[in-house]
Amino acid sequence: MKTTLTPFARFLITLAILAGLFFGGKYILENTAWGRSVLNKSNETTTEESSTKAPEDGPAAESSATATSSGSENSDNEATAAGSSSFSFVAPEPVNGKLKGVVELGASGFNSFIVRIDKSKNWKLEKSEFGNSLVTENMATDEDIRTGLKKYIGSMLDFGVSGRDIHFVVSSGAVKADVTQKIVKNLKALNYFVNTVSPEQEGALALKCVLPKDFEDEAFVTDIGSGNTKISWSSNGSVSALETYGAKYFQNGVDDGKVYDDVKDKASSIPGMKRKTCFIIGGVPFSMAKKVRNGKERYTVLKEPAYYKDLKDAKDKSGVNIYKAIKDATNCNQFVFDWDANFTIGFLLGLP
Repeated sequence: MKTTLTPFARFLITLAILAGLFFGGKYILENTAWGRSVLNKSNETTTEESSTKAPEDGPAAESSATATSSGSENSDNEATAAGSSSFSFVAPEPVNGKLKGVVELGASGFNSFIVRIDKSKNWKLEKSEFGNSLVTENMATDEDIRTGLKKYIGSMLDFGVSGRDIHFVVSSGAVKADVTQKIVKNLKALNYFVNTVSPEQEGALALKCVLPKDFEDEAFVTDIGSGNTKISWSSNGSVSALETYGAKYFQNGVDDGKVYDDVKDKASSIPGMKRKTCFIIGGVPFSMAKKVRNGKERYTVLKEPAYYKDLKDAKDKSGVNIYKAIKDATNCNQFVFDWDANFTIGFLLGLP
């Protein structure tokens, strides 16, 4: 008699066969030499793959972070060495300040500044004009000069500066120029008093304007003008200021090497603790900062002197020679150009 298996019976038989194959295979792998060899090879492969993957934390991750940090640090050091690092200091703003104006009669023309100054001597530049030669060129007669000066003064009055708060200062490098003396005479005819300063006074005024109080113990100031260069620093409340060649020394046929040696010798007098930062102003530093300024930042860190070898103007080349001499003498960490500062603003800060 023929027996027919039900579907459920066939399922049970298939399950029994599969179970036998599973447990039989496991027995062979675990209890025979061939089986153990296969298992060992499989474990070695798994371990090898795991060792090539660094964990998210732990020594491997720390090593990676250290490498990244080191690379960033090296990049920062290179940037600093090139003089392209940023300067994050923010000058305090004046509170309820008053507008005052000052005009510098310099060796290369006029520079004018309108600033707002409060009772604490915090100041902010509101308007500036550099290298204006409106009243120094093509004015043969006294009347021509007076007409030009009236227009120049008028623009400051229109901005809101009171006539009694407009001052004129002759830079130490321009005081002997014939055209300067003519302008001084005509300013006096307009009832304006003209202030003259010595190189030492000019250096002290630059320091008063340029050097932030937070940096008094670790920095010095350099003003590279056309007629002379002023180097200044403060110690225990007193100011030291030295004069050396200006950026137009080439016009007198003075050798670059002679100027370099003199500037380097003068700059060597700066105390060691004051050489961390140099705040620098002047016409040539303006040209150097212009090449590397980031947006409208107030403070620009200059690059190394060699970076400016492509400057073609004779005055700029001479100024870079002076800059290099100061850099070599002091090994200063950074030279910071202040776009708003001028020694004449220091004159305004000294007024009651």
